[in-house]
Amino acid sequence: MKLVTVLAAAALVTTAAPAAQAAERPRPVSGAAVYAHHDGAYRIDRHRPGSGWRPLAVLKDSVQFAASPDGRKVAYITGTTLRVRAGGKVTTVARGVQSGVPCLSPVWSPDSERIAYLVGSKVRVTGADGGGSRVLGKTRGPCHLAWSPDGRYVAGYAGTTEGVYRLDLKTGRSVKVKGVKLANHVQSLSPGGRYAVVDTLRADEPGGDGSWPRWFTPTVVDTVTGRRVSLPVRGRAIGAFYLADGRLVVRISGKPANTWAVLDRRGRVTQRLTEPSAARERSLLQVL
Repeated sequence: MKLVTVLAAAALVTTAAPAAQAAERPRPVSGAAVYAHHDGAYRIDRHRPGSGWRPLAVLKDSVQFAASPDGRKVAYITGTTLRVRAGGKVTTVARGVQSGVPCLSPVWSPDSERIAYLVGSKVRVTGADGGGSRVLGKTRGPCHLAWSPDGRYVAGYAGTTEGVYRLDLKTGRSVKVKGVKLANHVQSLSPGGRYAVVDTLRADEPGGDGSWPRWFTPTVVDTVTGRRVSLPVRGRAIGAFYLADGRLVVRISGKPANTWAVLDRRGRVTQRLTEPSAARERSLLQVL
């Protein structure tokens, strides 16, 4: 499999961003994030440097969940219903949803106002208040959906782990991503949907049960050409997230705490941050 450097790939990402946005100097990444861990129930918490931890949800009977990009809400599926927890309020926003399948997690829109979820092979969307429900399209990749920051694409992996599929929400067309034979997690899409952060599998690796991983070795794939993007970071990468402006945050394993390396659109490391030590064994759901 051919590799391309982040520098070469980033040129394509940059062209997808508005010219005014490209001209602006992006704000430093704060280190705020949403994490999940399991201790008999899934506990989803937000951490902000200087403010500490804040619980968002405790899910005793749900294995399908997603944190909103603004770090304020959690969507989860339980008892065939899709619910949203915001502060102390819980709202039922959809019914007839398949429950108990860990990989069939919902996903939030970039503006944190809508949630996409699966009903059969159909991707449906509803507002966080339960209004405006409609079908976005069909996909053969229903697992661990990721929504591109520009709102155009949703991607997920097949329940058999045999590939990743990207659904174009404008045309309703779902296309298999080139260069990925086996995968069991899709964590992020770049602006414009050109690049996907995927947990690829070898033929001799187990597919797992579809639960949200605590960490994984991220593979950044060009969804059009199938080429893989090399990550110029030191240490063992255990996750990666694209930001709305095209930067890529790479999570790196460490002791006593993991760290982040923030890559600009040219592939240069512009920031390094340290996670709280309490987050070391937790799943990273959102970079805020």
